[in-house]
Amino acid sequence: MTAADLLRQMRGRRSLRRYRAQPVPQDKIAQLLEAAIWAPSAHNRQPWRFVIMQDDPGKQRLAGAMGARLRQDLQADGLPDDLIEADARRSYERITMAPLLILLCMSLRDMDVYRDAQRNQHERSMAQQSVAMAGQNILLMAHSLGLGACWMCAPLFCGELVAQTLELPSDWQPQGLITLGYPAQQRQRRREGWESRTIWR
Repeated sequence: MTAADLLRQMRGRRSLRRYRAQPVPQDKIAQLLEAAIWAPSAHNRQPWRFVIMQDDPGKQRLAGAMGARLRQDLQADGLPDDLIEADARRSYERITMAPLLILLCMSLRDMDVYRDAQRNQHERSMAQQSVAMAGQNILLMAHSLGLGACWMCAPLFCGELVAQTLELPSDWQPQGLITLGYPAQQRQRRREGWESRTIWR
């Protein structure tokens, strides 16, 4: 693949939220995960963990629990009931209507531990960055396989709830949820040029 080919792939990727009901084949799921594990990682500790969800009852259970927490948070913010319900319904549909979910989690089990809080926080940030880069690999591979995908940050707001609902190992900390499937929509994507966001020194 040339540099031009790679840039074309990156430019062609979109965050898509609506999918056809067609299941994602197991071989493509394996390709997504293979791409993920070749991302860079801090100390090469590979702190990513993945939860694959294709079962409708499981997706509905997760979406229901997250929706209930979302309602609580928005009610505490004082939002009107109709806006709360619209937001919760949209979140529920995004999760349950996707043929495939990949929950990206972080484990600090193999990361370094220091005597001071500041360095431990930096170590945590490094692990989070590693998981995010694995997620980016999944998104790019999904696009190359003809799949649509969208990263949802919602698990960060209710990580303990997600872990409890899915009965995850104690060291698995949810970071992001990627919805995937064969696209049922097309989207244009606008990007500001890098020039206005870059400083040369």
